Amino acid sequence: MNQLHAHQLQDPILNHAQPIGYTLSQDMMVDDALRFVRTHGVGERIIYFYVTDQEGKLVGVVPTRRLLTAQLTQSLSDIMIRNVIAIPESASVLEACEFFVMHRFLAFPIVDDHKRLKGVVDISLFAEEVFTLAEREKSDAMFEALGFRIAQLRDASPHKAFRYRFPWLLATIASGTICALLTGFFAKTLADSLILAFFMTLVLGLAESVSVQSMTVTIQSLRVESPTLRWFQKSLLREFLTAVMLGLGCCLLVAVLIVVTHGMAMPAAAIGLSIGLTVIVACLIGISIPSLMHALRLDPKIASGPITLALTDIMTIMVYFSLAVLLL
Repeated sequence: MNQLHAHQLQDPILNHAQPIGYTLSQDMMVDDALRFVRTHGVGERIIYFYVTDQEGKLVGVVPTRRLLTAQLTQSLSDIMIRNVIAIPESASVLEACEFFVMHRFLAFPIVDDHKRLKGVVDISLFAEEVFTLAEREKSDAMFEALGFRIAQLRDASPHKAFRYRFPWLLATIASGTICALLTGFFAKTLADSLILAFFMTLVLGLAESVSVQSMTVTIQSLRVESPTLRWFQKSLLREFLTAVMLGLGCCLLVAVLIVVTHGMAMPAAAIGLSIGLTVIVACLIGISIPSLMHALRLDPKIASGPITLALTDIMTIMVYFSLAVLLL
């Protein structure tokens, strides 16, 4: 963040915004819009064209490439992206920086409470270079640098870090409570087969470890890839096949261990099978939660961990005791 000093990070973003020279009307045809752009010019900073309604409210955005490649007879309302991510005018520079890291766009409009445009801010606010779409690798590096800078700033404010992280930990508290209730529900099963209590920690630990591994791999992938439904399906299949092999390996190893140390075949089969199934479920949870967080525009690095572990623990307890009831 070469152009900003630390004391400027709490400035209102409007203090650093650029004015919007013009907007396009949603009633325009592509041909009219191109003629309008040629007449008024685009300057050096235009990256996206913002579309407004008759009341001047922001209703969409048209990326430059989409405007240039669309049919001339199409309406802007047909080709524009309606779900516009905009920075509120009350945001600080630091909060605007988080928008760039989270969504990885090169520019954002700034709007008031009535969705009227107040200005625009682009990536050049945080870097000396003005990145282009062709410089994808460089822009990814810049977004990662911005993210690292945000992490440092958050560490400087314990109160703000608490507000940002504590809500996600409520998932852990909730899952712990649910797991305790589930364990109490299966108290008779535990009393009848005490060996289940001995290996419950092992089963939970394996499932949590596998889910964290899958989650970490997925978050790393999300940093360098633009997730799509096809990407998710492909990743899910790959993770499922990996999970089957991991589950089979852990299942056989723990089952043999129980037979050797306790000489109990049926409990070994029940515990081993539950490990195999929970490892598969944990892998799928580990890839699904970060992908969902990313789709919801939430920070997967902060939000994914507590939610992934919470769901993994609940599913593990349910599978573990359900199989015990069926087989023992």
